[in-house]
Order: sequence, then structure tokens, then C-alpha cells
Amino acid sequence: MDLFIKNMVCNRCILVVQQELEKLDMGFTNIDLGEVTLKEIPEKEKLQVLGERLHGLGFELLDDKKHALVEKLKTTIIRLIHGKENAVLNTKLSVVLQEALDTDYHYLSTVFSSLEGLTIEKYVILQRIERVKELLQYDEMNLSEIADSLGYSSVQHLSQQFKKITGLTPTGYRQLKENNRKPLDMV
Repeated sequence: MDLFIKNMVCNRCILVVQQELEKLDMGFTNIDLGEVTLKEIPEKEKLQVLGERLHGLGFELLDDKKHALVEKLKTTIIRLIHGKENAVLNTKLSVVLQEALDTDYHYLSTVFSSLEGLTIEKYVILQRIERVKELLQYDEMNLSEIADSLGYSSVQHLSQQFKKITGLTPTGYRQLKENNRKPLDMV
């Protein structure tokens, strides 16, 4: 049985969910961002307790297929942008997402927009900007390397998009000493 969990966006999230499953003695075969494969179908009461515990930790157990699909989509996008798989960012995103989720992109787009109130493209831009902020704070890459690593066509395109979203230029942001990044599940 597969469970879909909202707000699982990092490896620490996986660890926390794993600990809760172990506390409840719920066997699993796989835990991934946003998804858990259980060995067997749990009792309703146990599932309810898990849901309550996860909710207390900032997660949400999803039972609606559309919400689960949107969460899988968000997890895939986060992996593409923030993970080591960002090499595919130069490929057309609609193709990558359609193949990764084995679902028609038009359907993905429609469901995502109706549940999230923004388009997939806007969500991707927001995630990319958060990644740019992170890379700027580390100060290990120059702007050209950041633009290239995130699939931007040019530094100018990155800079324009960054300023439109944050109100600052990338250089101006780098000079700030305060951290105003958002957690990935809040983007």
C-alpha cells in the first residue's frame, strides 16, 4: 500500500517519517520524498494515529488522488531543481514531468493549477529562485555558473527573473547578511 505525505521535501523529512512508522510498528519497503510503500494495509486506527502524529510534525497524510498527484509533482520538481538531477533542466520540463509521473502534462497542469492556485511554471520559477538564493549564500559559484547549473539561458535572464520575484538583484541579495530564504514546503 502506498501512502502519500505532503511536505516531505528533504532527507531529514524521510528520517522523521521513518521514525514515526517504526514507533507505530508499521512495516515499510520504501520511503521516498512524499511517498511511503507499506508492507501491508494498516488498521484504520493505526493509520489515523499516524496521520495525527505526522500532522503534529508539519506533514499531511493525503488520501485524495489529485492531492497525491500534486504532491508527487512538487516532489519531482524539488528533486530536479535542488537535487543532483538538475542536469535535465535543459530538457523541456513538460516532457520530463510527463515521463516522471507517467501522466499527461495537460492533466498535470490543470490539476496543479486548480489545487495550488498557481501554474506549474510559476512554481518552478519560485523553486529555482529559492535555489539561486541558496547558491548565492554559499558563495561557491559565480552567477554564470549558477545560471548554467539551473538551466537558465543567460545570466541576464536569471537576474531579471530574480529581481522580479525578490525585488533585488542577485548581487544585491548576495550582499545581504540576513537569510530570507523560504523552506521548500512554503514556496
